[in-house]
Amino acid sequence: MELIKTVTPEEVQKQLEEGKTLNLIDVREDEEVAEGMIPEAVHIKMGDIPEKLDKLDLHSEYIIICRSGGRSSRVCEYLFDQGYNVCNMVGGMLEWEGSLKPKK
Repeated sequence: MELIKTVTPEEVQKQLEEGKTLNLIDVREDEEVAEGMIPEAVHIKMGDIPEKLDKLDLHSEYIIICRSGGRSSRVCEYLFDQGYNVCNMVGGMLEWEGSLKPKK
């Protein structure tokens, strides 16, 4: 099995603070996202990923986020198998210390 790339919440926060454009996908459930999510992230629930593949660009890198890193790891494996360039944010939102936006 290929090893999925990982990134820490601190690394993501640093890159965002440096003005880097990141493709962040939060795969948590609605009620989890209602507690707040990274402002730059897009919310696509884990179960909705297969039907949303047409919204993703095969030439972009995506950082996948969940609560603790478990679900995002599984989504990364799935997307990687579909040919996407993905990275798992290990530790997930439990370790995120940056700003949050409430879900609309």
